[in-house]
Amino acid sequence: MTLYPKLILDALGHVKYPATGQDIVSAGMVADNLRINGMSVSFSLVLKPNDPLAKSLVKACEQAILTYISPEVDIIGHISVEHPASAQPAEEKPDAMARVKCKIAVSSGKGGVGKSTVSANLAVALAKQGYKVGLLDADIYGPSIPKMFGIEGERPVADDQGLIVPIEKYGVKILSIGFFVDAASAIVWRGAMASNAIKQLITEAAWGELDFFLIDLPPGTSDIHLTLVQNLQLDGAIVVSTPQAVALADAVKGIDMFRNPQVNIPILGIVENMAWFTPAELPDHKYYLFGKEGAKRLAEREGIELLGQVPIVQSICESGDQGSPIALQSDIVSAVFVDMAKKTIFAETIKNKA
Repeated sequence: MTLYPKLILDALGHVKYPATGQDIVSAGMVADNLRINGMSVSFSLVLKPNDPLAKSLVKACEQAILTYISPEVDIIGHISVEHPASAQPAEEKPDAMARVKCKIAVSSGKGGVGKSTVSANLAVALAKQGYKVGLLDADIYGPSIPKMFGIEGERPVADDQGLIVPIEKYGVKILSIGFFVDAASAIVWRGAMASNAIKQLITEAAWGELDFFLIDLPPGTSDIHLTLVQNLQLDGAIVVSTPQAVALADAVKGIDMFRNPQVNIPILGIVENMAWFTPAELPDHKYYLFGKEGAKRLAEREGIELLGQVPIVQSICESGDQGSPIALQSDIVSAVFVDMAKKTIFAETIKNKA
């Protein structure tokens, strides 16, 4: 196989800079010092001083070349970072969270329990009550918030200070890694890369004044959770689970993580999702497909408030798929999320801040 500059640049064209969504080649971030020696390739990336995504971009470039050209290319460790000759030490930017009153993480011990559905509808329910709300989709490997809000094709831009401007929909300011990657491509990032990306979406964004900042966490416990704890002084966490024993076992681990002395984040409550199924033709019947009131009993055992029990209703799924969260409506189902929002507002660690 013969390597040549255009082949390398075409591969690098798949790497996008999260702050702008523009690929690094078009953005002029690949220096003119590209060198090819047989199967060995080296070059530099031109980035601003102290760019928090420098290491992540280097890894992304390595992965792009190995993926789109050949795994035999000798590129690992051959990409350096340089700064424009005229670059001055970057001025310290204002704290992006300075005007945010309440920061709440929405968590689940395992995937598939409806954590993102709860996050999206809780955000909308809070916004409907007149609060200024931000929502960060921190589920790096499975970002679903853009689809739930019908904004998959959106690409955030940077303001005149270089801060990422969140996309606003239904009164909620939204950022997600899903805005910056190909929806059909898997995100193959190590923990440090994912954590750096989340850190940038928090600290390099124009969130402005918010009453509530919700974070849709990835399932389980990981580097991303630790990054958020280290970079944000969270006011509380909400744990989502189904009544199923397997989900509850993982929910217990999530509760233990937040209660760990090194984390020490108040748990505002538990949400029992998929609590029961009621057929439209039998509105008085409840079928407990995943067990009965398992999360409710867990909340009682752990001394945590039960924020709500969300039934299995077709309209919840359909509204999420259509980009219009069910909390936008005015019916019995949306009332569950409105009540959940009210309980969150009046939680002990929140009520004096919101």
